[in-house]
Formats: sequence, C-alpha cells, structure tokens
Amino acid sequence: MITYSGSARTIDAEFIETSRAFLRDDFLPKLLHCVEQMPDEDIWWRPNEVSNSIGNLILHLCGNIRQWIVAGIGGGDFQRNRDAEFAARGPVPRKELVRLLQESINAVEGVLAGISGERLLNRHHVQKYDPTELQMIYHVVEHFSYHLGQILYIYKLRTGADPGFYRDLSNR
Repeated sequence: MITYSGSARTIDAEFIETSRAFLRDDFLPKLLHCVEQMPDEDIWWRPNEVSNSIGNLILHLCGNIRQWIVAGIGGGDFQRNRDAEFAARGPVPRKELVRLLQESINAVEGVLAGISGERLLNRHHVQKYDPTELQMIYHVVEHFSYHLGQILYIYKLRTGADPGFYRDLSNR
C-alpha cells in the first residue's frame, strides 16, 4: 500500500513522488509476495505458447524500466533484447529474477530522484516514440501495473490462494 508523505509541494514533485511510491512501495512488494509464495516451476509455467510466464513478465518489466527510465531519461547505457524477454523458458532462478527486478527499481529510484519541474517536458526517443519524460514515467508505472495484474492472475491460478492485499478493507 502506498503511504503518502504529503511532502510534495508542486504538481511535478507530487507526480514524481507518487510514481516512485507506486513502483517501490505498492507494485514491487505485491509482485515479490507472489513470487516468494510460488514453487519455482510455477514461475515459468505458461498456460499456452502465446502466453507469458511470470518469469517472462519479470524479465520484460526489467527491460522496460531500464529502457524507458534508466537509459531513456537517465542516459544510462542499456542494450535491450525485447524478444528474448518473451522467448525465455527459464529456469532463471527466483533469486536472480528478484535481484534483477530490485536492481531495476533501485536504478529507477536514482533517476527519478533527480527529476523535477520543466525537465518533465523534455522529449527523448524510445523505441518508435518521442515522449516527454512525464509520459515516459507514466508509461512505466502503467505498464508495471498492467503486468502485475497478469502476475496476480497467474498466482491465483497456480496457488488457488488470495494474496490478501486488501483484507483490511473487507467487511467479512
């Protein structure tokens, strides 16, 4: 769950702080909870050949985060092989996937900590697009959320368990 500090004083600062909080404090812990509760073989399970495993989705999230924010905004060097993210069949060990994802989020933290104000309107070329930094950050947050939903669905399919993220909101 995101904790809002209320320390942001401008719209740009609020946008950056909220984006960081979604990725670091909400999405990442949910994804890690699911991965840590599942057997290794379920992390690489696919319902069919046109669907992705949780392992593929984690590799894809790392590639997306690094391409769009770490390299795209931060100027870091990153060579991405997007097709390989989906083609992988594992088994990349759980520990390695978690490390890659945490390192990617930490790298994003470093880049986002240095962004403010008018800089959010700077444009960069990423893939076939020329988005502003604001659009790039928004894309990464939305993209992570989208794939987290897929990971949660696979988690529920494979475990038959409710991860319990919202139990405190239930009247039961």
